[in-house]
Amino acid sequence: MSTGPEWTNKLYFGDNLPIMREYLEHESVDLIYLDPPFNSKATYKVLFAGKNRTRSSTQITAFEDTWYWGKESQTAYEELTRCSDKLSDLMETLCRVLGANDMMAYLVMMAIRLAELRGILKPTGSLYLHCDPTASHYMKLILDSVFGPKSFRNEIVWKRTPFSGSSKARARQLPKSHDIIFFYSKGNAWTWNTPAVPYSEKYLERFKWRDERGYYRKTLLKTYSKETLEDLRKENRLIEPEHPGARYSYKQYLEESSGRRQIDDVWTDINMINPVAKERLGYPTQKPEALLERIISASSNEGDIVFDPFCGCGTTISVAERLKRRWIGIDSAYLAISLMKTRLLETFRTDLSPYEVIDRRAIHALNHSL
Repeated sequence: MSTGPEWTNKLYFGDNLPIMREYLEHESVDLIYLDPPFNSKATYKVLFAGKNRTRSSTQITAFEDTWYWGKESQTAYEELTRCSDKLSDLMETLCRVLGANDMMAYLVMMAIRLAELRGILKPTGSLYLHCDPTASHYMKLILDSVFGPKSFRNEIVWKRTPFSGSSKARARQLPKSHDIIFFYSKGNAWTWNTPAVPYSEKYLERFKWRDERGYYRKTLLKTYSKETLEDLRKENRLIEPEHPGARYSYKQYLEESSGRRQIDDVWTDINMINPVAKERLGYPTQKPEALLERIISASSNEGDIVFDPFCGCGTTISVAERLKRRWIGIDSAYLAISLMKTRLLETFRTDLSPYEVIDRRAIHALNHSL
């Protein structure tokens, strides 16, 4: 796969592990976002449902074979444990604790892919893994083994909905309303554009005082020197204590601020797609474009290559296209590939960058017949 000026975006149909090994070059990708199927039976059953809720039995079988303990997961486990490294030791330990069950199959299949993904990342690249609390604690151990604990950047908590809901009040536990997104860099220097949002109306209300310079808020002086106090007095910015023992404050003017607030690791301002949203495609695991826009904008620049090995309905590649990034997507479901092609065409029409669909299964079938 060439990543030079003659680049064409790629959409692969097939299992992402052999595709990564056969087609993607070492250290060729700037940003990886993956939203693999969670270890949830309910999710398994609806993953490939379309707008009319029909499913292909072949697609369902392929998905279930991937995540249930069987020949494929056993083979992957044996490959992982043949190497004498931290990941090998971890997988052997997890297997002793968990046994050869569905959860272990999920962890094995993710571990072998994450090891491959690290090799594909550029030294300045980053990876975001989207998961839920069902297996996030195990995934953190695997990510630490693959990337190293020092490459861990953030555990992002995405609160999917502002509503707690009352329908689960009898469940004798708290409602579940968040996902986990692990952010790792490959090296010590990584692409980073600090994400920020405009000040909220609630925050702006704090600037309720006004003088000849403009609106300001009263900000407490926590530490200061005599020189600082004198400078603030000369600038008419010092606010004297209102009573003995109180601290000094100073005038913090709105016009001197950036007008934007830096985002932290708890994201409560992006909700999951509502039933009547324009971007809703009827795909059960679809993520909002705003979520991917924040990630892609923060950890890549225009012209960089964004890769999603579990592409689903194509939110990652659609946002990457809009933000002028190059992109690669993989999915093992024909429904997903078809949906992505339609989404790209309807969204960008004549402005769509050139891309090609590569069917690995068809290529291998052809090669075996020659």
